[in-house]
Amino acid sequence: MRLLNGFGCFLCGSLAFLWIAPANPDVHVKAALAPLNAIAALARPESRTALADPDGRATLADPVIKVPPAEPEAKVSPLEAWDECVLTEECIDQYLWSVYERAPKVDTIKVEERVKVKLEKDGKSRAVTKTVAKLVNEDFTWKDPDAAEKAGMSVSQYVIGGMDRGFKVRLYNLFRALDDAGLAPGMTSGFRDDYRQSIASGNKAEINRSYHGGSLRGGYGHGLAADVVSIKGETRSERCSSSERMWKWIDTHGKEFGIGRPYLDKDPPHIAPIDGKEYADKRGVNAKIAVKGSAATGREARVAKSPQPVLQRGAEQKPL
Repeated sequence: MRLLNGFGCFLCGSLAFLWIAPANPDVHVKAALAPLNAIAALARPESRTALADPDGRATLADPVIKVPPAEPEAKVSPLEAWDECVLTEECIDQYLWSVYERAPKVDTIKVEERVKVKLEKDGKSRAVTKTVAKLVNEDFTWKDPDAAEKAGMSVSQYVIGGMDRGFKVRLYNLFRALDDAGLAPGMTSGFRDDYRQSIASGNKAEINRSYHGGSLRGGYGHGLAADVVSIKGETRSERCSSSERMWKWIDTHGKEFGIGRPYLDKDPPHIAPIDGKEYADKRGVNAKIAVKGSAATGREARVAKSPQPVLQRGAEQKPL
């Protein structure tokens, strides 16, 4: 109440001052109204907020809204993210797909070409056709998408989903170890059906007998082979050298992950389970049995070719 009475007195005094003001009214009007403007400003809500702020940081035009600082997001590396989902098939498939995607689908294949050459004999020349083999680079990026389209699937569903589930877990562990060793693995081939096998080049099995997933091997969901290279290096020559080092690493450590190279240098990129039929036939128990069998067959053949008198003398020396 006292504040209102004081304000009224102040207002009356100001009006009286204006009434008796001299000839230059503008200056005195501004001077008289300045205290009124200050009081009006103090009456505004934002001004009361500014005064209530003990730090004095609030402004009239833009009142400060205090927001608690956000906690920093935890930075998780890609490898840690894969570690967290190692037990889920979906995450394993995604990781294998990333390894497949980053590998260039380029290979060196042998191509036979028939060319005409001239031969000279006895002073005469004649043209003959000769078969010449040469190495060429082949880009087979289109082959898996083409096979996937024919199967009515996405490329990832076709290439990764068509492999055996247990084999995919082994591949995941192997590729992670290769990554940790700095060898940068890339997968150029996963599942293949009969059509995909029919358009494959280079070293390959019969159309329906491929361990990549041929119809005689169980088809989709039963692929037990993959082709791997190293993507480390700027040039293809550097990547080839890195691939050779990676294959040797697999020969040394692959059994720790249940994976090996059945054909070694005859088909270097090809890997398969060491307890599978393909590996057993080429380098495992079955291969050793086959080697022993061939050695025994060779001994029998040598014995069969030995002179008959020698056998008779041996028989005569036996006691009755």
